Amino acid sequence: MVRANGAVSLRELARVVQTSEVTVRRDVRALESEGLLDRRHGGAVLPGGFTRESGFPQKSLAATAEKTAIAELAAGLVEEGEAVVVGAGTTTQELARRLARVAGLTVVTNSLLVAQALAHANRVEVVMTGGTLRGSNYALVGSGAEQSLQGLRVSRAFLSGSGLTAERGLSTSNMLSASVDRALVQAASEVVVLADHGKLGTDTMFQTVPTELMTRLVTDEPMTHDDRGSRELQALADQGVQISVAGGPAGAGTGPERSYQPGAAQGPGHGGPGGHAGHGPGAGRREPLPGQRRNRPLRNGGTGTPPTLRSAPTPPSALPEGFR
Repeated sequence: MVRANGAVSLRELARVVQTSEVTVRRDVRALESEGLLDRRHGGAVLPGGFTRESGFPQKSLAATAEKTAIAELAAGLVEEGEAVVVGAGTTTQELARRLARVAGLTVVTNSLLVAQALAHANRVEVVMTGGTLRGSNYALVGSGAEQSLQGLRVSRAFLSGSGLTAERGLSTSNMLSASVDRALVQAASEVVVLADHGKLGTDTMFQTVPTELMTRLVTDEPMTHDDRGSRELQALADQGVQISVAGGPAGAGTGPERSYQPGAAQGPGHGGPGGHAGHGPGAGRREPLPGQRRNRPLRNGGTGTPPTLRSAPTPPSALPEGFR
């Protein structure tokens, strides 16, 4: 089953072989010791082949300047009174710290770190999903998290991941996290992906946001010699994704925003059509951004930019005591 599907849950294995999950877990541990598969939380995957997920301490120390610039730019997309969903991740945690200043905002999240960043924001309402805590990234996952998102509708979803390619879109290394991220995508009219240049061109096992569902990518400038990153950005733009590049050269964390344009052969340092923004008085201030990248049919009929939603239903579970 693992060879056929790439990954399988312990529950599914137990059902197929008609035994208990305790027995399956023991057998999976033995197979891992022989190098035949890798254990993951709640399941097993084929060994090697795709980039593995780093732990939270490693993620929190990686590309900190880039994440700060990305979060600052992404926060400018959010207007007062909106309802948004924010997924788990160190980049989305940085975004949450900046969303604390947006009045009348409602944030639905499965991330304890996002909730903690907003815990003392008097003008922001935080709604948490249910689910089982995944300690490696402080996120709520599983059927409880997914069910609490059913029937939810918000204006935007902000998601991060482990890898991003024009061919597959955003992906992650964990099956349970991917499943919740897909539920977050279904709840939003627009999907904004936050990914630093180091994730461009990297493919991981579980797809979360296909390229055709991405409204916008907020990233930082690939390094000068990183032709692969620039090619991925141009390929994403050619498929209709709005690309917003924060900062100047990678790691600088400063400088004007610029955008890749469809059909424009751009490399690092070339603005292309519509190139730079934010020059002169008020430099760095975000100008109003266009709506959806495509006139996709809306769920309530018609086409065009969906209305901004002002509230979100409360899922079954409330914010934990320590995060109020």
